[in-house]
Amino acid sequence: MSTMPATGGHSKPCCNVPPIVTKGYKPKGAYEEIGGYKTYVTGPSDATRAIVVIYDIFGYFEQTVQGADILAHSDSEHKYKVLIPDWFKGNPAAIEWYPPDTSEKKEKLGAFFGKFPPPATAAKLPTYVQAVKQQFASLTKFGIVGYCWGGKVATLATKADNNVFGAIASVHPAMVDPADAKGINVPMALLASGDEPAEDVKKFEDTLKVPKHVEIFKDQIHGWMAARSDLSNDRVKEEYERGYKTLLSFFGQHL
Repeated sequence: MSTMPATGGHSKPCCNVPPIVTKGYKPKGAYEEIGGYKTYVTGPSDATRAIVVIYDIFGYFEQTVQGADILAHSDSEHKYKVLIPDWFKGNPAAIEWYPPDTSEKKEKLGAFFGKFPPPATAAKLPTYVQAVKQQFASLTKFGIVGYCWGGKVATLATKADNNVFGAIASVHPAMVDPADAKGINVPMALLASGDEPAEDVKKFEDTLKVPKHVEIFKDQIHGWMAARSDLSNDRVKEEYERGYKTLLSFFGQHL
């Protein structure tokens, strides 16, 4: 298994993950309006814990929605309501822009990141969580998972003075900055792909002073647990499932 050793001992298989659907996934949740944002909501009605998912720049891809359902419905001991707010208001980036191997793609991606800078979205999260609490009174604990662009958003929100999250997971994050780790004061999981700079991931890990699980899935691409996941590839499917089991184990212990 071509991974970097995990820290903290949270990687044991967990829970009863349903079979991964390769194509044509049928969501288990529904879309609701929360705090002014269309939100995919999934999970049991009696859940007391919530996980806010910050998608990647490609929005509501079925691989990302399936991942939310896995988090919401695989652990009978720890019940989670999982929510994916639509920060892009129905206008995500086009999957065809990635990888940015032409000047046109680079320009389009640059403009998109300029329109949705991670600090601006991160600043909206405390108010959004308050809206979630008003709609679902049973929810008392909140975790956050961010993919790619969303990984940066989740990190910035969690290191902020007004952080509302008790645990964070950053999955194949964009813009890994070891300096961000200094502000993290809650348990953190970082699942990197082989595309993220390994030296930055290691520096981030070394800077974290909280319970942590840091792992590099070296043979997986940036996006393997979200929109860019090719679940028709058996190896990707295997590591997609293992990634979600790792997240479930981490949140089961720390949220």
